[in-house]
Amino acid sequence: MSDTPAIVLLSGGMDSVTALYHAHASGPVSVAVSFDYGSKHNAKELPMARWHCEKIGIRHEVVHLDFFTRLFQSHLLTGGADIPDGHYAEETMKQTVVPFRNGIMLAIAAGIAENAGAGRLVIAAHAGDHAIYPDCRESFMQGMAQAVREGTYAQVEIDRPFIAMDKAAIARRGHELGIDFRHTWSCYKGGDIHCGTCGTCVERREAFLLAGVADPTDYLETPPLPQAPC
Repeated sequence: MSDTPAIVLLSGGMDSVTALYHAHASGPVSVAVSFDYGSKHNAKELPMARWHCEKIGIRHEVVHLDFFTRLFQSHLLTGGADIPDGHYAEETMKQTVVPFRNGIMLAIAAGIAENAGAGRLVIAAHAGDHAIYPDCRESFMQGMAQAVREGTYAQVEIDRPFIAMDKAAIARRGHELGIDFRHTWSCYKGGDIHCGTCGTCVERREAFLLAGVADPTDYLETPPLPQAPC
């Protein structure tokens, strides 16, 4: 248990929801912060984030970043080209990069943490995060952690409890915590149900399979899982 209050970055996906429950089980959580930045799946993710905050009694704040769709180009954003199918580690997933997204969100969350008197900023970064995304790389995370620490009076720490875990291990941890994964969202396409074929759906399906945890997700398609690129 930690006595240091935390805030949690909460997208509504299975990783961040597990991070929320993990943090809540480990110590006080002041607030969970979500971002409405114009992604194709924001409208599916944010209600999931709100559902879990209401379930465990955590204050939920949604920060609106409408400039993303005006100033940035990405297949992930509303108005962008189609989301590619395939494995999450494939080069095609570069098309879904939103410039410096994690940096912008972490900077905002650091300010919220400082204002709320929270000494920890919890993010669900994990060992399976892909180097295709520059703002997921370890060098970036280490640099951002130092910047947040140096730039806040409280010396806010970026806490990555899952950094030594892959997504399957996160699925197992969520199962241990009793999380209802039906109320999480992964699919980048943002349709009525998970497509089952985009990179994030493939990664979700793999995680449950490797974890030995029943996958409660409804998918539009469940073709054989593609092999990860070498």
